[in-house]
Amino acid sequence: MRSRGLGKHGAITRFLREEHGLSGGYANLIALRALASADDPAGDQLVEAMYSGRNAALRPIHDAVVTMAAGFGDDVKLEPKKAWVSLRRNKQFAMVGPGTRSRVDLCLNLDDVAPAGRLEPMTGMASRRVRLSDVAEVDAELEAWLRAAYDRR
Repeated sequence: MRSRGLGKHGAITRFLREEHGLSGGYANLIALRALASADDPAGDQLVEAMYSGRNAALRPIHDAVVTMAAGFGDDVKLEPKKAWVSLRRNKQFAMVGPGTRSRVDLCLNLDDVAPAGRLEPMTGMASRRVRLSDVAEVDAELEAWLRAAYDRR
């Protein structure tokens, strides 16, 4: 689809309805699969949307965290959602996404690690959070926490 310049859902469905006579339902299904398949195996469109506009400056922090996690092994899976990216192995070990306009939040499943310094307690899907405002904060300390969460899952 992208070879025809069709990179957006609406453009794909319009093309399929007008050029191939498909119904709206079938065109929608094909467009969804085309955008979420081989052309976008890592959910890049969701990540692009997450870090567009006012959050664009946060993308390097996100990329540094994801690159760090991916370095732990081939079994690291990224599952982008609308507001964050789930980092999974057998189970989710972390989530990363914009916390505010000025920071990225890395949420970790580390119940057995006491909060201290940058590692804050939180409630919800993860037990700890690290607030990241600069790519320089994606450092050895953060890698140790991320690795510990990865090793537990």
